[in-house]
Amino acid sequence: MIEAVLVEGFVYGIMALGVFISFRILDFPDLTAEGAFPLGAATAAALIAAGADPFVAMLGAFIAGGLAGAATGGIYAALKVPSLLAGIVVMTGLWSVNLRVMGGKANIPLIMENPVMDAAYGLLPGAPDWSAALFFGIVAACVIALLAFFFQTEAGIAMGALGDNEAVVVSAGSDPRVLRTAGVALSGALCGLSGGLAASYQGFADVNFGSGIVAAGIASVMVGEFIFRSNRIGVQLVRVVLGSIAFRAIMFAGRKYGYVIGMSPNDLRFVTAALVIGAVAAGRLKASGEARRGLAAAVARTSR
Repeated sequence: MIEAVLVEGFVYGIMALGVFISFRILDFPDLTAEGAFPLGAATAAALIAAGADPFVAMLGAFIAGGLAGAATGGIYAALKVPSLLAGIVVMTGLWSVNLRVMGGKANIPLIMENPVMDAAYGLLPGAPDWSAALFFGIVAACVIALLAFFFQTEAGIAMGALGDNEAVVVSAGSDPRVLRTAGVALSGALCGLSGGLAASYQGFADVNFGSGIVAAGIASVMVGEFIFRSNRIGVQLVRVVLGSIAFRAIMFAGRKYGYVIGMSPNDLRFVTAALVIGAVAAGRLKASGEARRGLAAAVARTSR
C-alpha cells in the first residue's frame, strides 16, 4: 500500500510540478496538461514498442509535452487568445495527435516489453515494490534538483518574476512573450515526462490518459501548500511532490475504504474537487489566522 502510494505520488508529482509552474509561477491558467500528459505516454509507449532505449523514450515524452506547451504559449502570444481557450484548443487537437502517435490504436500495451519497470525493479531485487518507489523517488528528486537549479539562473529568476510583475521583466529588457512561452513549454514537458513514466508504471498508454489530470495536479499543489508555506523555490518544489503523495494517499484510501460510507470509484472525481475547494478554504483560514495573530502581536508591542 505505502509503496504504491509513493510510486504514484512521485510519478504524478512530476506532472504536478508542471501544473505548479503554469498556475503558480507564471500565473497562467492552462489546460494543456490534459493533452500533454497522454501525448507523453503515447510517445514513450510508441518508442518503447519500436525498440527504443528507455532513456530515449522518456526524452521523447519530455520533448513531445514541451512542444504541446509551446503550441499553447505560441497561440496565446501570437493571437492574443485567452490562456484557458488556447489550452482547450491544444488539448482538443492533441487527442487526434495522440491517436496518430499510437498508430491509430486507442492504447499500446507494455506488458511484454517494459524496460523502465525492469530497471525500477532491479534496484532492490528482493523487494520489487519498494524498488519501484526508490527508482521513481530518485527520478522525482533529479527533476526537483534540476528545476531548483534552473530557477536560480537569470532566465529562471526572470520567469519567476513574470507571474508577479510583468512590468519588472519588461524593464529588465526581457521579452515576456518568449519567457511565458518557454515556461508553458517547460510545464508541458514535465507533464509529458510524467505521462511517459505513468505509461510504464501502468503497463500501457491510453488515449484517454489525461482525463482529470489538471484537477489532480491543482489538488496536489493545494494540498502541498496547506502542509507548509515557504518562499524558497526549492522548498516549494519539494512541497508540490509531497502534496502529490498526500493526494494519492487520500485517493488510495477512497478506493480501498470508501465502501464504508457507500463511496464508489466513480465518486473519486468529486473527492478531487472537494479537496481543491477544501485546501483553498483551509489555506485562506490559515492565512487569516496568521494575519490576526500578527496584528494582535503588533498591537501588543505598541501598547507597552
